[in-house]
Amino acid sequence: MEVEFDVKITCGSLYDYLLHYTYTSLQGLVGAGAGALFLVEYFISRQFLFLACGLLILIYLPVSLYLRAKQQSLNPVFKQPIHYRMTEEGVEISQGEEMQTHGWDVFYKAGSTMGSILLYTTKRNATIFPKRQLQEQDVLGKVMEMISTHMPPKKVNIR
Repeated sequence: MEVEFDVKITCGSLYDYLLHYTYTSLQGLVGAGAGALFLVEYFISRQFLFLACGLLILIYLPVSLYLRAKQQSLNPVFKQPIHYRMTEEGVEISQGEEMQTHGWDVFYKAGSTMGSILLYTTKRNATIFPKRQLQEQDVLGKVMEMISTHMPPKKVNIR
């Protein structure tokens, strides 16, 4: 079996990944918990400082992640679509004149967000496949099947 498709990485795709990565890490969870605790303390004590701190913490992280995604989306690499070809051997990635091939054993794990399928090469770096773009090309199910077939079940967490 073989699947070919093109993906254009947008600011929204990057933001979706950054939100997922941040809020599934200890740092993101601690930040969200601290912000929530400040808000709870505000409702108990009615001191404005707790409200200000809680809102600042809860709003700062998503806004800063959006700004980072916006800046990264301006990178020349994301200006052109990236072509993927999934085969029994691995994933072939090409853009313009450049081409790379990764065997299935290179991938650390596979996961998903509401808007994307993520194929991690390290704990922090992932290849992003926006679900909407895969659906438009009618390959979403095939991509999920290829990943599930070629990676150990313990490493696949796609919903």
